[in-house]
Amino acid sequence: MTVHPSLQTSIDAWTHSVEAISELVNPLVEGEWNRATECPGWSVRDVVSHVIGLETEMLGDPRPIHSLPRDLFHVTSEHARYMEVQVDVRRCHTAPEMTSELEYTIIRRSRQLRNEKRQPDAMVRWPGGGEVSLEEALQRRAFDVWVHEQDLRRALGQPGNLDSAGASIARDRLLAALPKVVADDAGAAPASAVVFDVNGPMEFMRTVRVDAEGRATIDGSVSLGPTVTLTTDWETYLRLACGRVRAEAVADKLKIEGDQQLAEAILAHFAVTA
Repeated sequence: MTVHPSLQTSIDAWTHSVEAISELVNPLVEGEWNRATECPGWSVRDVVSHVIGLETEMLGDPRPIHSLPRDLFHVTSEHARYMEVQVDVRRCHTAPEMTSELEYTIIRRSRQLRNEKRQPDAMVRWPGGGEVSLEEALQRRAFDVWVHEQDLRRALGQPGNLDSAGASIARDRLLAALPKVVADDAGAAPASAVVFDVNGPMEFMRTVRVDAEGRATIDGSVSLGPTVTLTTDWETYLRLACGRVRAEAVADKLKIEGDQQLAEAILAHFAVTA
């Protein structure tokens, strides 16, 4: 018995992204590890520490016993506190310590994934509490690692892989959140339609339709006379949806047609990742 076919896509995407991260950070000198990323309060070192920390938790390693300093102003929730422990405990680590731990974690996790025999619906522990299906867990890890690969690429000025397997998983997961953003969060009126036209390495057009009862669905068909059309490039879409920038900061990369008030409400609620 081998890895279930429905899991392989996520495993391949995770492998591609985590190895890309390793290649990005291996040649860095000490000072470059301190470069700021678009993740609030996190440097390049911190993002890599986060990736290492969550993968070791997926491996079943015990969490470090560590008290956080009181002056981490970007830590504003219990979820953030949980995530910060794996990051802060490594803030004193040197570049060689970081690269060697990353490499060792990748080797261990890759071996675990190669030997995965469970079914996609098997329930597994998720870092931070609770359980999710194995399929969902692997998708989440592929998504998270690819998004952080992009955080590192922007911080280091080394763009790439915006159309990789991880990008496809990220696109699908971010698009799945759009109906809630449009109907529930932004309050789009019944019988309205909002078109998202995205260009660049990952090109797609989706329409979110709100029915007479206020329920929203998303599809790939063209809408005639939509209430709002929002056009942007894939990287800007990603940065907005993952909470890396606010709409005002990338206004030059956004084209809005139609109901301006609804468009502003959508963009105000566009960040869907924790």
